[in-house]
Amino acid sequence: MPAVSKGDGMRGLAVFISDIRNCKSKEAEIKRINKELANIRSKFKGDKALDGYSKKKYVCKLLFIFLLGHDIDFGHMEAVNLLSSNKYTEKQIGYLFISVLVNSNSELIRLINNAIKNDLASRNPTFMGLALHCIANVGSREMAEAFAGEIPKILVAGDTMDSVKQSAALCLLRLYRTSPDLVPMGDWTSRVVHLLNDQHLGVVTAATSLITTLAQKNPDEFKTSVSLAVSRLSRIVTSASTDLQDYTYYFVPAPWLSVKLLRLLQCYPPPDPSARGRLTECLETILNKAQEPPKSKKVQHSNAKNAVLFEAISLIIHHDSEPNLLVRACNQLGQFLQHRETNLRYLALESMCTLASSEFSHEAVKTHIETVINALKTERDVSVRQRAVDLLYAMCDRSNAQQIVAEMLNYLETADYSIREEIVLKVAILAEKYAVDYTWYVDTILNLIRIAGDYVSEEVWYRVIQIVINRDDVQGYAAKTVFEALQAPACHENLVKVGGYILGEFGNLIAGDPRSSPLIQFNLLHSKFHLCSVPTRALLLSTYIKFVNLFPEIKTTIQDVLRSDSQLKNADVELQQRAVEYLRLSTIASTDILATVLEEMPPFPERESSILAKLKKKKGPNTVTDLEETKKERNSDVNGSTEATLVNASTVSTPSPSADLLGLGTAPTTNSVAAPASSGSLLVDVFSDTSAAPASLAPGSEDNFASPDLSSNEQVVSEEPADAVHDADELFHTFVCKNNGVLFENQLLQIGLKSEFRQNLGRMFIFYGNKTSTQFLNFTPALICSDELQASLNLQTKPVDPTVEGGAQVQQIVNIECISDFMEAPALNIQFRYGGTLQNISVKLPITLNKFFQPTEMAAQDFFQRWKQLSSPQQEVQNIFKANHPMDTEITKAKIIGFGTALLEEVDPNPANFVGAGIIHTKSFQIGCLMRLEPNLQAQMYRLTLRTSKETVSRRLCELLSEQF
Repeated sequence: MPAVSKGDGMRGLAVFISDIRNCKSKEAEIKRINKELANIRSKFKGDKALDGYSKKKYVCKLLFIFLLGHDIDFGHMEAVNLLSSNKYTEKQIGYLFISVLVNSNSELIRLINNAIKNDLASRNPTFMGLALHCIANVGSREMAEAFAGEIPKILVAGDTMDSVKQSAALCLLRLYRTSPDLVPMGDWTSRVVHLLNDQHLGVVTAATSLITTLAQKNPDEFKTSVSLAVSRLSRIVTSASTDLQDYTYYFVPAPWLSVKLLRLLQCYPPPDPSARGRLTECLETILNKAQEPPKSKKVQHSNAKNAVLFEAISLIIHHDSEPNLLVRACNQLGQFLQHRETNLRYLALESMCTLASSEFSHEAVKTHIETVINALKTERDVSVRQRAVDLLYAMCDRSNAQQIVAEMLNYLETADYSIREEIVLKVAILAEKYAVDYTWYVDTILNLIRIAGDYVSEEVWYRVIQIVINRDDVQGYAAKTVFEALQAPACHENLVKVGGYILGEFGNLIAGDPRSSPLIQFNLLHSKFHLCSVPTRALLLSTYIKFVNLFPEIKTTIQDVLRSDSQLKNADVELQQRAVEYLRLSTIASTDILATVLEEMPPFPERESSILAKLKKKKGPNTVTDLEETKKERNSDVNGSTEATLVNASTVSTPSPSADLLGLGTAPTTNSVAAPASSGSLLVDVFSDTSAAPASLAPGSEDNFASPDLSSNEQVVSEEPADAVHDADELFHTFVCKNNGVLFENQLLQIGLKSEFRQNLGRMFIFYGNKTSTQFLNFTPALICSDELQASLNLQTKPVDPTVEGGAQVQQIVNIECISDFMEAPALNIQFRYGGTLQNISVKLPITLNKFFQPTEMAAQDFFQRWKQLSSPQQEVQNIFKANHPMDTEITKAKIIGFGTALLEEVDPNPANFVGAGIIHTKSFQIGCLMRLEPNLQAQMYRLTLRTSKETVSRRLCELLSEQF
């Protein structure tokens, strides 16, 4: 950088700053600033032309005044004029003023862009550096449109100086992060990779940051960087090498570059054998150096050394292919668990959570269980205790489940309020997942409600009800246990709910004991009645009518309660209606009718717990429950979208002993009014209306936990192949905002889906489950696309086995490539013979345009600027419609994220509105999309506005999203 001469000291600026600092009051400061602003304004408007020094000085004063918090509404043109100066200091001040004060909507942006172009073309490295810094600091979409094609050329040009290359790489990185769709991939991508071999530390560090970000979105373009990164990393960490030895930081060679190279390698699967051996050697060297005594006692040395170590461990975990390295990494982290530095303990716990998901290192992680439990009890920092809870959850298996659950319950009594709900969810999941003896499970959940009842969500007690009803061997024990628990003077309302439900179903199993006679059971429950909320009272009324059927001897007592004014004239309409109807039912119905209407609930369909979905929703993506799924996604050639979709992790975790992958084990049906409508599924529909039971749950109600009625969409079986698409529009629309679930189900066949999409590529796994005990013969699924759809969507499938055994399941993979935008969905036609009869089923396959969204984060200013640019009538589609579902804010957010756009917080002036942005990727082109959803709670209506550059896309997206609300 050129030296600043004496004349550049700007004495007038120094005097002005001194005056401001010497002001005794705010009023005096404002008075001095107003005086200076008037003087500057008169100088700028005067007839006498100002020289470059004066302009620079006055622009500097304006910049200082702005930084004090005052608005500046003039001087922008003078700052732009400084850009044309040949003096470094004047040009520098001009660029500084523009970077801070000029926004992308300014009328001067064209003049600024011209000045920047001139400096970039000047080949003066100092001026080029200033221009690149300005582009990166402003980072607007207009800057990206103007210079995104020019900067890569500067970056890979052979005559560009090192300092300019470094600035160009960081500038391009900034533009790609703000406007990825405007940075073109081209010939420069293969040349920029070779900057990893550059001898200048600044250039190779900046290039590594750029390549890492680009490789996350375009891995194939930069896969040649793997071998170069391994080679460079090897030269850095090998002590015999002199590569970049001048950049040793507190005895650690080039730590920042080492970390970035290790992070770049995490964008790819393990390299080919030739590079893998070299990389393994590097990682072993890093682990060996961690065992060496520190070469300095200064904190900078340990920070640099540990930064490289933790990034190396992250790479080992990512590759998950070297058992020796994984165990060594675990042992190294285990040493940090008792380190005096809090940050190291935190990072060690966090990394071990990930290691626990690997089959190679899980056992090694378990050896540290006592240390982790001790950290849970003694650690002073709440964030470290939370990571300890996460690690215990991750290392839990059948061998240590009871110990870990017991420790979590002990900790729960003194845990911080902010993490109690999360611990409750984890205890409930572990207790269910690893329960060998279900009496232990019942005890654990009831203990959980006793200790932290306020934090036990409905999903937890719903689940214990499902399990107790489905398992005959635990029903009597559960009834006895809840009866004893309810005898406590003060018990939580959730315990009353569980007790009311279980005693209403199985109270007869303990009625033979005089200590738990029918009247005692009733009096015990009714003693809690007046303390409970309305939904719990409604449930207890249903329990009472169940008692009328179970225990006729207390029928009169129950009728007296139902007949009381407090029930028949209750202010709450739900309680009043139940009391009236139950009283009338008990009075006029015969014993047989009562027994039929109020008989025991049939077993619920086997399906995975909704508690996992709740935990994932609470923790967000990349949590412990997602580790295995994330690992699969990373190693897959078609990765899943990065959107925060609330999908149950059950497909990758070990199911409970009674679990059935697609719920094919049909529950036995009985002659009950409350028989569930279908067998349900483990592929949880987090957006369905039946995912949460109504508040007023009644024993004997089919809505308590029943799954959606999938069988109602059954195709009429006939010998002639059906031409019409199966009428499953309702189920089809539920897949617009999710990727996993049950697409179709009847008495014979269940079709489940699991899909993942990234940019214009996708992969869909279709599971066909035979629900009968008889073979399906000539089983032939086929995808049917119109000519128009074939031109826009490329689908490739593999044939499946033509014979599907009874109770078996087969899988078919569909690879998807979006060529251009499309309006309709392909059809899936399935033909097979069952019992000699030809069956034909046709359903729509939920491949919709929004699946190819990539979410785009935008600031409020950028969003509304782009919104105004897409203001022509052909670019906007608006729909005003009545809400078809409850207008819940969290569900709406989840649906918008599931739709594929980024949910932009604090962008819309009205906080009740939702705005989103995303880019639809096709092979032919990319389409930016902006979305705004305005709910009207009073009118129970929505107004949805979508703006894209293509009218047909706007209309299609509007149709798809409108169906979700």
